[in-house]
Amino acid sequence: MRYVSTRGGVQGLSFCDAVMMGLADDGGLLVPETIPNVSADLPHLAGKGYLDLAAYVMGQFIDDIPAAELRSIIERSYGTFDSPTVTPLVDVGGVHVLELFHGPTLAFKDVALQFLGNVFEYVLNKRGGRLNILGATSGDTGSAAIAGVRGKQNINIFIMFPEGRTSPLQEKQMTTVLDANVQNLAIEGSFDDCQSILKSIFNDLAFKDAYDLGAVNSVNWARVLAQVVYYFSAYVQLGLPARFEVAVPTGNFGNIFAGYIARRMGLPIDTLILATNQNDILHRFFTTGRYERGEVHLSHSPAMDIQVASNFERYLYFEFGQSPEKVKTFMSDFSSTGAATTNLDSLDTNAAFTSGRVSDEDTLATIARVFEESGYLLDPHTAVGVQIGLANRRSKVPLVCLATAHPSKFDDVIAQAIPGIEASHPTLELLKDLPVRKTLLEGEVRIIKDFISTFNDQQVS
Repeated sequence: MRYVSTRGGVQGLSFCDAVMMGLADDGGLLVPETIPNVSADLPHLAGKGYLDLAAYVMGQFIDDIPAAELRSIIERSYGTFDSPTVTPLVDVGGVHVLELFHGPTLAFKDVALQFLGNVFEYVLNKRGGRLNILGATSGDTGSAAIAGVRGKQNINIFIMFPEGRTSPLQEKQMTTVLDANVQNLAIEGSFDDCQSILKSIFNDLAFKDAYDLGAVNSVNWARVLAQVVYYFSAYVQLGLPARFEVAVPTGNFGNIFAGYIARRMGLPIDTLILATNQNDILHRFFTTGRYERGEVHLSHSPAMDIQVASNFERYLYFEFGQSPEKVKTFMSDFSSTGAATTNLDSLDTNAAFTSGRVSDEDTLATIARVFEESGYLLDPHTAVGVQIGLANRRSKVPLVCLATAHPSKFDDVIAQAIPGIEASHPTLELLKDLPVRKTLLEGEVRIIKDFISTFNDQQVS
């Protein structure tokens, strides 16, 4: 399997090369040349556990890591989870909730970032050298990335997050990690500002090469690949249904893009239900064909407070018939004017998507209603997915909703939704009295570059 850029300037990469490059050197995103169709194999997946499914799915896209070594990486990655099922499926009043929060930081990002951290370590052990990881987070990516690489030799990690715009517990999960190779950078601005800085720095190829920059954001293909696996896990846990639907709370389009890949591989996903909050750029696209930047609104589901979805370009690449020229034209229009338009009827899988948006008030109401009816506690992002999933389901086939975080990570929102109910988790309780470390910086590319270079220079001296 070879990897290419959505913008045509990078071709012929192996999986490990793609992982280490992160964002493509031409500013695009790396994707596999082809997506294998595994429809004929689906009946043979019955009863398989998560590790076997991961080895099978990832093996379709990875041919430069021997099978035994890939299996070892997978076992190390998911040995940190507190459920032997890794991503258990729970029936909650007719909705099948796929719990993706059983990793070390209680968020779905652990599924991808535990794997990615171990792949980074594997490649560096084979090739030598160092890696400076630069990431941006609106909440859970940062802590999950840090958990994946903290203390690892020859790896430094710099995580940017918008100051004051993540939940207090999410910030604690990052800033209480005091390992010498971990630096948390609180940026004055929004998550989109952090993401813009990240892309600008990665597009400076001289700086990227000089400091061996790597990416942990969902621009890294390995993250998407790891997330594809849990769609297969849901399918197997449902008992191999003829068809099923999946509701996905999403802001950056990475989580639902993994479902899109699974569907193209032949998994019988009837509909991908895209659920978002008032930051609804994706909902607007799937209802009008117009992809237009708006103002970022703070919400009860902060991981989705995003107006530029970084993985959307990968979707466009496949929907535009793998034409880099069409992708470049669309993204150039969006970059220069803040908006770009396409004809939805021209997209092959437009029928596979439906979408909706949820207000903060409706999010609180959904949390309260589900708890009253079933005793199950949803985090606010999952509540967005459940509400839109139930409202937009197209048939009576099983409906799966991805549960992206443990509700205790948003205890203040839970308290608003259900007064008197305390959402807690022992892992988070341990953080409350720990010392923290972060660096507050202005949101300028030059300042972030200077911080990275100074940190590395001090290590050398």
